[in-house]
Amino acid sequence: MERELTLFIATFTTLLAVINPLEAMPVFLKLLLGKDDAVHRQVARRSCLYAASMMFFFLVFGNLILRLFGVPLSMVRIVGGIILMRIGFELFSPSSQAGLISGSGAGHEDEDISFIPLAMPIMFGPGVLATVLGMTSTITGSGRIIPAFAAVSAAILAAMVTTLLVLLYSERILKRIGAKGVDAATRMVGFFVSAMGMGLIFHGIVDALHGYGVINK
Repeated sequence: MERELTLFIATFTTLLAVINPLEAMPVFLKLLLGKDDAVHRQVARRSCLYAASMMFFFLVFGNLILRLFGVPLSMVRIVGGIILMRIGFELFSPSSQAGLISGSGAGHEDEDISFIPLAMPIMFGPGVLATVLGMTSTITGSGRIIPAFAAVSAAILAAMVTTLLVLLYSERILKRIGAKGVDAATRMVGFFVSAMGMGLIFHGIVDALHGYGVINK
């Protein structure tokens, strides 16, 4: 139970840092500029539902495909760690979504922004995919598969509920912390994402060396 709790906390905090609802918040408000509260709630719920659905899809079928083609899970951890480190370093830089924030507002009247760009790539991108696959690659032993997958699934749900709440209360949050507060929080989580990525790389390399008999356990 302790391992599953640790896996839940690690997955939840990493997903939340990679998704970074505070960075998605101004994009969400800008794209829905001029829309009423009902539209804001509907778009927030649908975008989070789309993102969660993609996470669960890759949680199940992504791992199945990797195992089917014989890709070592240690390699998944290494690649996932590299992606997370890259994203973590980028979070220290000015937001790459600045173009979206300074865009032309809500765009076309009938355009559905729930899936693109909110659900993908803002909420579900390479970093989230790397986190889901990277965390599940740490599962060892047939007896731990179901509890561990349940822990990762719970972490996905918790992260998406948190993201949904941030979007629903985005106007109040932005008024309180301001643009500088969002930028400061974004840069702070960059360190955490980089550290998690480095951890995945290190443990992936150690597992690979064990698997190929270079070092003994």
